[in-house]
Amino acid sequence: MSAALSYIKKDSPIHNLTGSTKFIFFFVWSLAAMLTFDTRVLAVMFLFGIVFFKMSKLTWENIRFAVYFMLWLIVVNILALFLFAPEQGVSIYGTRTEIVHLFWRYSLVWEELFYLFNFTMKFMAVIPTALLFILTTNPSEFAASLNKIGVSYKVGYSVAIALRYIPDVQRDFREISQAQQARGIDLSKKDKLVDRLKNSAAILFPLVLSSLDRIEVISNAMELRGFGKNKKRTWIVERPFTKADYLAIGIAFLALVISIVFMCINGGRFFNPFI
Repeated sequence: MSAALSYIKKDSPIHNLTGSTKFIFFFVWSLAAMLTFDTRVLAVMFLFGIVFFKMSKLTWENIRFAVYFMLWLIVVNILALFLFAPEQGVSIYGTRTEIVHLFWRYSLVWEELFYLFNFTMKFMAVIPTALLFILTTNPSEFAASLNKIGVSYKVGYSVAIALRYIPDVQRDFREISQAQQARGIDLSKKDKLVDRLKNSAAILFPLVLSSLDRIEVISNAMELRGFGKNKKRTWIVERPFTKADYLAIGIAFLALVISIVFMCINGGRFFNPFI
């Protein structure tokens, strides 16, 4: 299992932005993508997301596992939408252009395919920025950033610990898995699925116990240091905004404004090329 969802330190314009900036950018950018089903807006947002990713100097190896997992979720969502509402696009766009009839009540219709394509583009517009937010934000700085915009420092610190905990769990999983395989427990694809699921318990139980032990250690350490005694605290990693931060936030709000403007032009959330 690759540590694909943990902070990767690099020297790039994206990494140099403050945690507050990246949090605000991700929130506003996601809001802009959620509001619209306009293909043009979503396509431009996706292209900008690719540009931002290139600027971060991250590599395909850093995001491969996460991208494959997200693509799998998208495919599952699309299949579910088609199975339960095979002509949702027809009701949205008001026309019906059939390509071919499949079986029973299922047909390939251009309106439905266009709706599913836009649904996919909504994910694609957000995925690059979501990965950048996770991979380029130092957990401690993120906690400071949340506190800076008004979130309780207790909540911010909890989020930072959770982000730091992800690579630790991944490392423990690999180590326990290797130890159990050295003891003769087969977890390879050669074994039957049922047997592999049973053998996985030999990994999950030690993983849960080690996680509980780590939680106790951290909670005791925080209690001994008087965490939560005061209403406010200072942060060693907190940084002031720069011109680049204001520019990034401005781009995010510009995307939100454009999304709203196109909703007004289209008379709703959906761009209809069939009229």
